Formats: sequence, C-alpha cells, structure tokens
Amino acid sequence: MFRNARDARELRAGEVLFHEGTAGDVMFAVIEGDVQLTCHRRVIDHVGPGGIIGELALIDPAPRSATATAVTDVRVVVVDREHFMFLVQQHPTFALQVMTVMAERIRRANAVSIAASEG
Repeated sequence: MFRNARDARELRAGEVLFHEGTAGDVMFAVIEGDVQLTCHRRVIDHVGPGGIIGELALIDPAPRSATATAVTDVRVVVVDREHFMFLVQQHPTFALQVMTVMAERIRRANAVSIAASEG
C-alpha cells in the first residue's frame, strides 16, 4: 500500500525516528529495514517491511509510548492524520490491521513488563 509513496524518509542504522514521551502527529510505514521499539529502555518489538509504527499518535494525543530506532538502514513513509483517515475510510480492512498491530504491541509490552518485574 505504501511502497510507491513519494514522501519516504531514510534513516541510517542507529538513528532515532521518534522518542518515548515526545508529541507525535504522524505514523510511519516501514518500507525497508528493521526498526526496534523500546519502552522504558526495554525492547518490545521489531518492525520490518510492511509494518507500521507510531500509529497510536493518530488515535490518541498523549505523548509517544515508545522510542523507535533504526537497527539497519531504514526507509519509511510518513502518514499524517489526513492520509490515515483517508485510508481508514477507503480501506476499512486497514483500520482492522492497525487495531491488530496495536493489540499485539500491548500484549508484547505487557509481557516485557511482567518479565522485568519477575526477574
């Protein structure tokens, strides 16, 4: 869906796309590379081509809940609120995919948190 988008952004390995606790108003679709998501310095997910990150910022105005760091060289497409709403309206299955990603990330973050408190 995003592969041919013109507003792609490139990051080098080690660059931070966004920081936990900062304001966010866009999400990103990963086109190439691997992005690591951390929460409270704990790895909660790795996102590769075809994945999305930062989607919560388009649904909830609270600060970002994780930090996204490029593990490899990465190419992402920026998706603002207007584009997001268009996709949700024109492709209802897109909204379901976003909800699935959010649910999986919440489960992973909870598992990481539980493991950290036990160990």
